[in-house]
Amino acid sequence: MDQRLDELQGRIGHRFRAADLLERALTHRSFGADHNERLEFLGDAVLSLAVSSLLFERFGGSDEGDLTRVRAHLVREDSLHRMALQLGLPEALRLSEGEARGGGAQRASILADALEAVIGAVFLDAGFDAARALVQRLFGEVIAGSEIGGWAKDAKTELQEWLQARRLPVPGYRILATRGQAHAQTFDVECAVPALGLTQSGEGRSRRQAEQEAARKMLDVLKASDRPDGPLRS
Repeated sequence: MDQRLDELQGRIGHRFRAADLLERALTHRSFGADHNERLEFLGDAVLSLAVSSLLFERFGGSDEGDLTRVRAHLVREDSLHRMALQLGLPEALRLSEGEARGGGAQRASILADALEAVIGAVFLDAGFDAARALVQRLFGEVIAGSEIGGWAKDAKTELQEWLQARRLPVPGYRILATRGQAHAQTFDVECAVPALGLTQSGEGRSRRQAEQEAARKMLDVLKASDRPDGPLRS
């Protein structure tokens, strides 16, 4: 096995019986047909279940809404990106020459997807307990050292709850434009609250990031309007 893959197995704490699974998990679609997207799909589900079980154990008295909010923070793209960097995934990724030259080995979306694919590969190689043990190594310290109230809500969740508390429909999101080449796209997204006749736009390197930015801007407008001197109250 390639030395980089051998060293990576040491860092993730799992020795593969089927080495081809790890290679596939680290293969971007630009490299070839035997890429990691199916493993990513599987790993996303395994990660969600494993994190859910860890949170259920750690925060036994918390309600579903709080647990869902914390899980969303843990498994979002930027969190997975940081962990992928810590594990040294960029050095082990298999990318096309063009994707590599374009900085694909450092791109948040590619690394987050690869980490999910690795989790999916561990699941196929050794079952759920092994995959959960990997997730425990990745997230256990963060979960153990936190309190449920210390996790701030993401902008989309906070916006939805703000509107629902006022008996208003949830917001809608749509892509306004996609700019740049496939390996370095920027998304422009609109957040709309038709009941109030308001729209805000956001931009990001992924659709998720752009939606969060648009939601943050909408929250700023709505919170300002909620003040006695706010524009929607005048």
